[in-house]
Amino acid sequence: MTVVLVIIYLLIIATGYWLKYLNLAHLKANAGIVPPEFEGVVDPALLQKMSDYTLETSRVETIESIIDNVVLICLLFGGLIGSYDRWIAALSGSFIWGGVLFFLILVYAETVIGIPFSLYRNFKIENRFGFNTMTLRLWFTDLLKSAIISAILGTVVIVAALSLVRSNPAWWWLEVWIFFAVFSLFVMYISPYVIEPLFFKFEPVKTEGLEAGIRSLMERAGLKVSRVFQVDASRRSRHSNAYFTGIGRVKRIVLFDTLIAQMTHDEILAVLAHEVGHWKKRHVIKRLLMTEILALVGFFLAFRVLQWDGLPGLLGQGQVSFYAGVVLVGFLGSLVMFPFTPLFSYLSRRDEREADRFASDLTGRPQAMASALVKLSRENLSNLHPHPLYAKFYYSHPPVVERIRRLNQSKQ
Repeated sequence: MTVVLVIIYLLIIATGYWLKYLNLAHLKANAGIVPPEFEGVVDPALLQKMSDYTLETSRVETIESIIDNVVLICLLFGGLIGSYDRWIAALSGSFIWGGVLFFLILVYAETVIGIPFSLYRNFKIENRFGFNTMTLRLWFTDLLKSAIISAILGTVVIVAALSLVRSNPAWWWLEVWIFFAVFSLFVMYISPYVIEPLFFKFEPVKTEGLEAGIRSLMERAGLKVSRVFQVDASRRSRHSNAYFTGIGRVKRIVLFDTLIAQMTHDEILAVLAHEVGHWKKRHVIKRLLMTEILALVGFFLAFRVLQWDGLPGLLGQGQVSFYAGVVLVGFLGSLVMFPFTPLFSYLSRRDEREADRFASDLTGRPQAMASALVKLSRENLSNLHPHPLYAKFYYSHPPVVERIRRLNQSKQ
């Protein structure tokens, strides 16, 4: 059975790499073709730069994923998980604190493996293509803050979950699911006040008339927003973005200062109207509900599989700890969920199309949304020629050329 699992995993990996190959080959074949929607905005030289950026980032992502996959196979099927399991048991005889060590060390090991790639992406690729504005000191500070936050939140989650497992062996799957759902909402609620300010400086929008225009837009949509902020994203990168953060009465609109510098007021309002569309069409709530339903099913199935005596044999082990069993169940879950990737991608793209239509109707200016997408794609060096199969499988948003074409047709 172990061999079967490894073969299935290798087939999934191969499928992912094949799709990525198709995508990059399609990009190379169309590297000299400027889509009609970008004529006059993107010239052949810039198009080549956009293609080079996609190719370079994809190359590094592929190398990193190969290393991650090799490490995972060695850990689960090369006997390392058993040695690691026994080492943790020797360090701590506590079920709860042994679990904290087990999972946090794995998280930090993954972080350490990713450090060289993060450095290369930020200070080699992003520098080469004119995006990076981050200093090495700021990069290290962000890494340290993230590690501390992960340790605090991770410890809280692991201690609470394992306490429930120990106190109620028959129903822990339901109690842990409830805890995770409540804790996730709590983090979403406090994030705008506690976590995000640790990385960004939030201040009121400075551009004259922009906040008034945003509030007018929100009123027309019937949405109450507590504050409108801009953040100093340009300290780290020239990439641009805008987003809603928080939940309930603490919803905020956050604009990257780079986005404000790149776009007109109408274009910014169109981008925000798209985000409003997700709230008004209840996409956020629907996604949360779907996630929680799938999580409930996942926790129940994990509970049943962890009771199976044959589980350690899948790792080639005679016996493993509860923690190692959880890691294996998570791995099995990733294999089961992989075929559903295109379905979830489709549902996400459907929501994005609906949000685009909402933005057009709310602002009455579909051309503003179209021009905003053109600028976002140009400034962020997006791939204008994704392979259709790759896009159907992985893309959470419709390809940008398709989105712009739909918007242009709606204003005719």
